[in-house]
Amino acid sequence: MAIAKQQLLAFICSLLFVIAWYKQGNIVLVAGVLFILPFVINQAFWVCLGFIIFSYFRIHEAFPVLMPFKIPQLLALASLAGLFWQLWLSRDKLEWHPLQTYLILFSCWVLVCCFLATNRAEAFANFNGNFIKILIMVFAIAWLPTQLSQLKIVPFFLLISGLAIAVLAIMNKANGIGLVEGTRVTISRDIGSMLGDPNDLALVLQFPVAFALAYTFNGKVWLRACCAVILVILIIGVIATQSRGGLLGIGCGIFTILVLKSRSFVLPTIITAIGGIALIALAGISDRASGGAAESGVDESAMGRIYAWQAAWRMALNHPFTGVGLDNFYFNYYLYSPHWDGKNHAVHSTWLQILSETGFVGLVLFLLMVIGALRLSYQLLQRLSQHYMAPFAQGLWLGLLSFCVGGTFLTQGTTWPIYILIALLLALHRLTKHI
Repeated sequence: MAIAKQQLLAFICSLLFVIAWYKQGNIVLVAGVLFILPFVINQAFWVCLGFIIFSYFRIHEAFPVLMPFKIPQLLALASLAGLFWQLWLSRDKLEWHPLQTYLILFSCWVLVCCFLATNRAEAFANFNGNFIKILIMVFAIAWLPTQLSQLKIVPFFLLISGLAIAVLAIMNKANGIGLVEGTRVTISRDIGSMLGDPNDLALVLQFPVAFALAYTFNGKVWLRACCAVILVILIIGVIATQSRGGLLGIGCGIFTILVLKSRSFVLPTIITAIGGIALIALAGISDRASGGAAESGVDESAMGRIYAWQAAWRMALNHPFTGVGLDNFYFNYYLYSPHWDGKNHAVHSTWLQILSETGFVGLVLFLLMVIGALRLSYQLLQRLSQHYMAPFAQGLWLGLLSFCVGGTFLTQGTTWPIYILIALLLALHRLTKHI
């Protein structure tokens, strides 16, 4: 009877929402109808997961036929509604972890940096349009799951989504569609998608690689075989991007899983070194227009990174407390770079991105958050070593380490990967704390 009353109340609230916002247009009407679903069928977590999948993998941009349906916006509204409903129903059962404190402190400092940014309009555009969504979804993912069975199936969606993006990247490479520098694959570059940058595409694929590695070495034979096939396709997709940061992230993941399984450092080091050389050769990085073997000395791509890193350091020295502001590195590159080639560049380093855009204070808070996530992940790895969720815990551990290594050469300080990992860690910790 109590459940029926809750469902009735949810339906009434949703109906009132639809009536109140009807004048805003049909999209909001559809959204109002959609957010009834999490309450009536008690599946708010899956709606939230759908939003994460579309936002992180940019499914609607990879397959533009989906763009008119505004799926991410609808799922976002439904996720928020589900989160608020969960907060109301389970307000006495929710737990607060110190890692969430680090996240809130860092987020608050990012907001302060937006107020003091050199380009406040751009900083707040990114904060309101991207960062705040990520922050809210961290709490949604951490609090919405009510059973381990819900978390257990998350890697399946990550692997399927990553597989779809990898296959599309391989097809683009084979057909010469959207290639950068003549050899580096992209997706939907013509419509301005985030996947239109080879490094960002490699970053997107790197996340499911961690779970593919974990489940390739765990579980039933058929599951291992399927994950191994997906892993190979994902690696081929990263290879097609010719991203050195992406390859380093994969190398870190392979080395870590081998260490976990062999309990030795010698053999994994040898295998990873040989595999790394093979990956670089297969990627054809020496054939790149920038950073290839045709360039003598320190190649153009490497020098571009060095110039960007120098610019980031100068921004931090000039704005030591708050940096230049969220998403402001690109717009300040000209003023701080020791070399100007006619265009602005990305920083290509997560750590220096945080340093330049949020100052030394922001970097310390960000490091506290990352270290807290690593500590919690290692605790879960040890606690669940004999549990059926052990592969999931290993995937999170591999993902965090890959982030730390690959993030040194990829700009992902205020994008989805690390925050999704933190959210999943918090959810897994909450549901397994009594094990």
